[in-house]
Amino acid sequence: MSYYPKKKLGILGGGQLGRMLIQSLINYDVDVYVLDPDVEAPCKDICKQFIVGSYNDYDSILAFAKDLDIVTIEIEHVNVKALYKLKELGVKVIPEPKAVEIIQDKGLQKEFYKANQIPTCDFIVLQSNDEIQAHASFLPAFQKMRKNGYDGKGVKLIERIDDTLFEEASILEKAADIDKEIAVIVVVNEDGETKAFPMVELVFNPDYNLVDYLICPSQIDAKYQQEAATLATQVAISLNSAGIFAIEMFLTKTGEVLVNETAPRTHNSGHQSIEGNYTSQFEQQARALLNLPLGNTQIKKASLMMNIIGEKGYAGPVQYKGLQDIMQLENVFVHLYGKKLTKEGRKMGHITILGENRMELVEKYTYIRNTLKVIN
Repeated sequence: MSYYPKKKLGILGGGQLGRMLIQSLINYDVDVYVLDPDVEAPCKDICKQFIVGSYNDYDSILAFAKDLDIVTIEIEHVNVKALYKLKELGVKVIPEPKAVEIIQDKGLQKEFYKANQIPTCDFIVLQSNDEIQAHASFLPAFQKMRKNGYDGKGVKLIERIDDTLFEEASILEKAADIDKEIAVIVVVNEDGETKAFPMVELVFNPDYNLVDYLICPSQIDAKYQQEAATLATQVAISLNSAGIFAIEMFLTKTGEVLVNETAPRTHNSGHQSIEGNYTSQFEQQARALLNLPLGNTQIKKASLMMNIIGEKGYAGPVQYKGLQDIMQLENVFVHLYGKKLTKEGRKMGHITILGENRMELVEKYTYIRNTLKVIN
């Protein structure tokens, strides 16, 4: 007999985050069900049952999940009313619907930081774009759509009041004088056990505003690493929810640590943990979902995670040029997400590099970036 009764667990969203979570859940003999609108989603062939349907549709979510034991998300842009209803019906929902409701709306998210004394960039919630005239002195600032933004989409820099604005509900966020972009992932189980992963440094791709690569451990002063861990833990605990939370932050040139955004799920900023840490973010998420003791988050070896993205000028059935060459390198680990079609800037997978020091990691990264091409 198993350590605990076999569970039926549903994931709203069938992308790469769900795929990597399933790889950890298999170790615990959990039946995984997935709901996603894409008939060729990465989770399609590795779950117990794959249902084609919208995670934004109330009825689709209820039909999918009402008979499951546990429901989680791999994307925050889901129908929150359905999550509340599932909880009312006795289905365990992790993270809590309230936490998802706060995080999926950047206006509510910013107000949450303010209410909980969590330092963040100054912001203004715009009731309409006409208000921009009254906030000329606040510019330059970033306009962020309150809902449905991801991977840099739904964010634009506004420098003048006559710049083109999003039509959707949005906030204005004061541009910070950034020295480093950093992130800490925090996991909480239902018993309240909480663990933070060591901080990572993020380097962004300027063309697509998504992570190009990250490095762990960070070379940033230990006092800032501790401050970031404390701040991220404060965010997670203040959300009053079990689950895994990725807290993206800025370290400013004046030494302030500011929370930028939170994701109520595993995150690109934690992918290196699969090889680089004793317990990966996906293993920790599985433990949190099943309310098991959390694992050791410490670093095994210095790591660099780089995203594999579609090359400019290519779209269609995917081909990985140079894969054979980079696989000859030692301590290089390739994760392809099973996406059948590539397009410019699309995340198709990631690579983790382990090494003895930062110089070794960056040298291998440079070779791989110049060698591996995602084409069609």
